[in-house]
Parts: sequence; C-alpha cells; structure tokens
Amino acid sequence: MRATVVGGGVMGLAATRALARRGHDVVLYEQFEIGHTRGSSHGTSRIFRLSYPERPWIELAQRAFKLWRELEEETQTTLLELDGLVDADPDPDTRLAALRECGVAYEELTGTEARERYGLGYDDVDRLVFTPDAGISLAAETVRQLAASARAAGAELRENAPVESLDDVEGDAVVVTAGGWEPGLLATAGIELAARPARETVAYFALRNDGMFPSVIDWLGGEQFYALRAPGVGVKAGWHQSGAPADPDEEGAPDLGIVDVVSSWVARRLPVVDPEPIASETCIYTNTSDDRFVCELHGRIVVGSPCSGHGFKFAPAVGEQLADLAEHAANRPRTAAG
Repeated sequence: MRATVVGGGVMGLAATRALARRGHDVVLYEQFEIGHTRGSSHGTSRIFRLSYPERPWIELAQRAFKLWRELEEETQTTLLELDGLVDADPDPDTRLAALRECGVAYEELTGTEARERYGLGYDDVDRLVFTPDAGISLAAETVRQLAASARAAGAELRENAPVESLDDVEGDAVVVTAGGWEPGLLATAGIELAARPARETVAYFALRNDGMFPSVIDWLGGEQFYALRAPGVGVKAGWHQSGAPADPDEEGAPDLGIVDVVSSWVARRLPVVDPEPIASETCIYTNTSDDRFVCELHGRIVVGSPCSGHGFKFAPAVGEQLADLAEHAANRPRTAAG
C-alpha cells in the first residue's frame, strides 16, 4: 500500500519505520527538521519504566521494552540506560498488585533505605517501590536511530514540509502523529480530537556526585513530580502536567514559577542534586482528560495521539499498532463517501 505519515516526532518515526519494514511505500512529512525542539520528542532523555498501577499500561510497556531491545540490536546503539525507578505513591498497594500480576521485578524500600542506597530524601515515607527494569531512554538518539532505520527500510522522510490540510495528502492510509498540532490538523478532515496542547517546563540540575541515580516519580501534595538523569548535563526534573494551554505555533519560554516549584521539590527530595537550576526548556504535552492514548481509525486516516506526557517509552509499540491500523485502513472497502 501507499502510506503517508504526518508528523516526524518519535511516534511518527516509529510508525514510518514499522510500515517500511513491512514492505509498504511510505512517505513521512515533517513541518520542521527531524529532531527539532518545538514539539514533544527533543531533549536528552525520557523516563523509561514498566511500573504502572494498571495492567494494560504495563503490558504495553513490556511489548515496547522488547521492541526497544530489537531496535538497539539493529542499530548497534544504546538507547536505554536502566538504573531503575523509584515510585513514591501515597499508597503503593495497587501498583504492587499490578506489577505482581504482570511478572515485573520490584523491591519495596523504606525511606531510610532509599537514602542509604541512592541519596534520596524520603525519610518521611514508609514504603517506596523500586523497579530495576527502568531508567531512561536517550530521546534525541532514539529519534536519530528511528529515522535512520526508517530510511534504511525504504521510507522517504520529507523535512520542512508542512501539511496544511489532510485533504491534500495522498495515500491509501494517512497516519497523523502531529503532537500538539494534531487537533487542528484533524479538524481539516472533520475529525475531533479531545486533546489539549500545553506547554510544559522542565529544569536541569547538577548532580553532586557520580553515583547511581535512578529515575524518580513522586506524588507530593496531590501533584506529580519526576526526575531522571540527563546525560551530559546532570538531572532533569519537572512538575507533571503543570503547564498552561498553549498554541504550539508559538515559541514559548520556560515558566520561571514552575522552575522555582521544581527547585523546591529537588531540595526536599533529592539531596544528591544541587537545587540551583542550571538550565530550563519547554516541551509540548497533548493532554487527554484521562491520560489515555488515542489510536483510532477514521476511514483512511489513522489518528495517533499517544500523549499526556507519558508516551515516549511506548513509541516502538505504538508505532507497531499504528502500522496495524494503517494496513486495516488500506484494506477496508471504500464507501461512496470515501
């Protein structure tokens, strides 16, 4: 079949690669350059984890883990660095039950053990969950390797090629993975996507030592904070879903108020990290009301919006699913209306 992918972030590249490796004629359109900093796929790293409190997310992450390893083998490149993850839930029982059900290795830690082992400041927390098959994915390198693999499989990647309307796009199937631009682009085809772009702020900090630093996800005061290694910089930390609604066409600046809140959290929870920020940047989240992904079929159009700020780790598995939907779209009988 002839397939078109609109949007060359990590999800679009994963879908393009999957389609090309299946022998399809596929063209990807990216409005900027591959690896640009305007969307949701740039930067040094993202958290990789199997740890979720719900079985479907864990199973999708397990599938993605297998595909990450296959991509690493194909490209002879390290894309995952697994120093583990510490989850600080108000009540970890639901998470622990899901991990056991899915066969994910874990360890319960006390706050004292977390300090002794990793230098974390959770002396006031009785139970933490550590999962060893977690850590970071190298975001920028992943984008590069997915693009290279897609090209090697025969895909054509067209950079600086914006798509204004889906009516102008040819193909038996059109996969739309346009991130924050997705709601507006889908509207040109009469498709409503119930997702809201927001501009998130992340900050970078220096590690005080060279010891092992696991990724951290912490629920504190009803808000979610996170931290992860940023190779070559130190540690990246953020306040999840704290950004304001945004127009992705505007180049926004980091919110210094959010940087201050994150710095205070770092000072409280991460004694091994210098709480004085050394840099900050923005990225776009495309949030649904319940953090679920939208991967669905509308005629020949495949909507790919695996979003809400926790999608990167799933990219190889989502790309596989979007390729499945594209094949289904190409094989469906057309109605009189198309």
